[in-house]
Amino acid sequence: MKPRIIVCNLGRTGYQIFRLLRQQGAIVVGVNEQPVKGEGSDVVVGSFRAASTLLAAGIQSAHTLVLAGNDDATNLAILMQARILNPKIRIISRLFNTNLGQSLDRILPDHSTMSVSALAAPVFTFAALGSRAIGQLRLFNQTWPIHEEFIDPEHSWVGKSLHDLWSDRDRMLIYYIPNNSHLDLVSAVLEGQKLDVGDRLIIATKPSIRTQRFSLYQRGMKFINSLKKFQQHGKKALLITLVLMLTIFLATLTYVSINLDNSLVDSLYFSVGMITGAGGNEKVAENAPDSIKIFTAIMMLVGAGVIGICYALLNDFVLGTRLTEYLNATRVPQRNHYIICGLGGIGVQIAEQLHRSGYEVVVIDRDPNCRFISTVRSLRIPFVEGDASLSSILESVNVQQAEVLLAVTSDDTANLEIALSARAIAPHLRMIVRNQDPQFGLMVQQVFDFETVLSPTEIAAPAFAAAAIGGRILGNGITADSLWVALATLITANHPFCGQRVRDVATRVDFVPLYIETNSQTIHSWKLLDSLLNPGDVLYLTLPAHRLQQLWHPLSINRLPGNLSPTEKATSDR
Repeated sequence: MKPRIIVCNLGRTGYQIFRLLRQQGAIVVGVNEQPVKGEGSDVVVGSFRAASTLLAAGIQSAHTLVLAGNDDATNLAILMQARILNPKIRIISRLFNTNLGQSLDRILPDHSTMSVSALAAPVFTFAALGSRAIGQLRLFNQTWPIHEEFIDPEHSWVGKSLHDLWSDRDRMLIYYIPNNSHLDLVSAVLEGQKLDVGDRLIIATKPSIRTQRFSLYQRGMKFINSLKKFQQHGKKALLITLVLMLTIFLATLTYVSINLDNSLVDSLYFSVGMITGAGGNEKVAENAPDSIKIFTAIMMLVGAGVIGICYALLNDFVLGTRLTEYLNATRVPQRNHYIICGLGGIGVQIAEQLHRSGYEVVVIDRDPNCRFISTVRSLRIPFVEGDASLSSILESVNVQQAEVLLAVTSDDTANLEIALSARAIAPHLRMIVRNQDPQFGLMVQQVFDFETVLSPTEIAAPAFAAAAIGGRILGNGITADSLWVALATLITANHPFCGQRVRDVATRVDFVPLYIETNSQTIHSWKLLDSLLNPGDVLYLTLPAHRLQQLWHPLSINRLPGNLSPTEKATSDR
């Protein structure tokens, strides 16, 4: 029997999860505070926090609860109410506060925290780096982009053997969709099948790390730019310092002139003390004419004003924001860098991923006190405060020489405005734009010829759906309306795969093995296909989401698609 899944809060993200689960054949019930147009008995309408609403949705017999709302407090309230009604229910929570989520994962059994930002950010990063990812895969402490290779007549892989592609450790073959047959990937690899025109291959590629190398010329240009920025930011402080020096020089010269017995050092000492208010050596002015005493009084007043302004500017430059602005300005890359507009949950993770991969990054945001400012500063990523839609701000980050601009604020209209402003300055700059509505985003991409317009909801919803169906999900993707998941499954003594050779069970169940963890080592490639699965092994694999039950129910393997009648096969595919 398929597990019963409840999706709570059918907003933009929740409704997409609900539709995907239903599309994959899961028994799913939605809960929403308002009726959903076009939905009937599958959606229970009522207060999220009310026990009666959850009971009406079947919480006591449900296997999994997905909390898809964007308010952490509401999700926590539903979580506690659900655990009271069904202590054994598996819960997947969407939480913005990742620290809170990690604490809940450690304390509560069968609880998983997921974040739309964490799931969407890697795909934005891959797009910025030129990879049209359809999903992501978390392996070996790295995030691998999943993309589809369509073999057209001009493709370099036409006629290439899948046997050769399988042996490459920098590439994981996820799934094979041949044009003229129904051969599964493992069988195709073993038979040495060659790629033909019309074939499609889903693959994950190992992310590359860029090594930063600066030439002597680049270092020289950075130093020159640093001097220019210092001149720009320190002009006022330099001007008032010159006025102070001139005031001291004028006073010293006056006191030496009116009494030749006053030494230059004594006059300078008195002038500095008088102007700064420290005092000292008053005898220089005590026996002077009244006009010099009036001059001294005026110098005290002028000096007090100059010193006050000088201290204020110096304090602002050193202890205030000016020094930070100066340091950020000098660190802004000159060319081939990535500009991120919007330092929210997605923006900060894109910045971290690009920075870890060795790329130069600069971040723009209106809020100088935004939540993630300390993160980018700890990474020494330049931060520019301002409105990224203004040409002056874009020019200050050298937009004309940038590699890519990512407009990823939480405001769709602001993202479009930023991208259009940047296009006016740099017509050939690649643009990655965030938009919540995938249909509108597609029109924006076509009309304005942006590189990519991505919806975080569209990217993240399949991962929530995959996690709801079951398993330790490592990655996912959507292709040809089918949800593909990558996951790790523990081989136990009663597991349907236990004691079987990987190549045999893979060809029968139609999954793709990635690697095995056994006895503190990993097994890959050809050795992987010949390995026997033993209790305690962890098998990493990919397969369609609607076949996940085959991993946990031994009887399902005895009735595989290849052994079913045409009528049964059509029913199982639905």
